[in-house]
Amino acid sequence: MEHIRAVLIDIDGVLTVSWKALPGAVEAMERLRAADLPLALVTNTTSRTRAEIARRLSGEGFPVGTDDILTAPAVTAAYLRKHHPDARCLLINSGDVRADLEGVEIVQGTDRPGTDRPEADRPGTDSGAAPDVVVFGGAGEEFSYPALNAAFRHLRSGARLVAMHRNLYWRTAQGLDLDTGAFLLGLERAARVDAVVTGKPSEAFFAAALAHLGTSASEALMVGDDVESDVLAAQRCGITGVLVRTGKYQSEAVEAADGTPDRVIDSFADLPALLGR
Repeated sequence: MEHIRAVLIDIDGVLTVSWKALPGAVEAMERLRAADLPLALVTNTTSRTRAEIARRLSGEGFPVGTDDILTAPAVTAAYLRKHHPDARCLLINSGDVRADLEGVEIVQGTDRPGTDRPEADRPGTDSGAAPDVVVFGGAGEEFSYPALNAAFRHLRSGARLVAMHRNLYWRTAQGLDLDTGAFLLGLERAARVDAVVTGKPSEAFFAAALAHLGTSASEALMVGDDVESDVLAAQRCGITGVLVRTGKYQSEAVEAADGTPDRVIDSFADLPALLGR
């Protein structure tokens, strides 16, 4: 793969699990750095800001800084500033990433008038105008019935729906946990709307990563543990896709996928050898 001039790397499940480095991952990244290969860490992680992610990875020994990291919240902020300037945005997300949502007005939820329960008594509400956009981040305890039902009502009243990603699950130290996509599918069907997805697997996300590195798709490689959102989505953009058998990797998911990864390797530790670096 001598034609590869830049590498896009997913974080969760590829470099780390529950923010602990996977075996050989730090050494592999050091080898890529020594080969002067431009890197971008592209992640749908929505629980931490870019600066916080950089600190966690540096603490594990990875030679990365904030400028190396592109997150779904950062790309979402750019999308909202461009397509919904001055919009009131209701954010449902596990984790505080407001520092990466610069220029976006985040509001609490409100409900429609005419319900038997006063707005002031409803959990997670304020007395302001209804939001213009409902923004979904990563799933967690914040994805409660009151929060999802309020989002449903806002969407039925005309609010737009933006999702930072639609991953169905992710890998933790305890196993697989449900993620946003599991809730998003039902909400889209109930409210009869389609979400605009700003993180992986959207083409806009990969375009932003390529622009960040100043490289073309044909010279870039994407390595991830999600066959659909990481690998095949990158391949549809003309990027070489490499799937690792760590993180959320499941053989049945690969067999059911809409395409075939360009390459499959056991772990990120095998990437330098694959690249011939």
